[in-house]
Amino acid sequence: MQTHLNLLTATSQNTRNSSEREIAEKLESHFLAELLKSSGVGDAPSEFGGGEGEEQFGTFLRRAYADEMSKAGGIGLSEQIARALVAAEQ
Repeated sequence: MQTHLNLLTATSQNTRNSSEREIAEKLESHFLAELLKSSGVGDAPSEFGGGEGEEQFGTFLRRAYADEMSKAGGIGLSEQIARALVAAEQ
């Protein structure tokens, strides 16, 4: 039988784990955005003239791609980071 204290502890643990998971997904998303930048995703063709505006919108595009990739499971990096965060707290 679970006591009130056990339920509070379990709820606190779940909240902490979801927070760590969210942090891990954000870190994975930033990492993926840098990978996409290195691979040239979002770079505008030179026919359009380039410029700061195109560079900025390329950054938005890479960030959106990276966020969606991370939400869809990413490359498994967020799971490893979340496990490391949980292990570091214990």
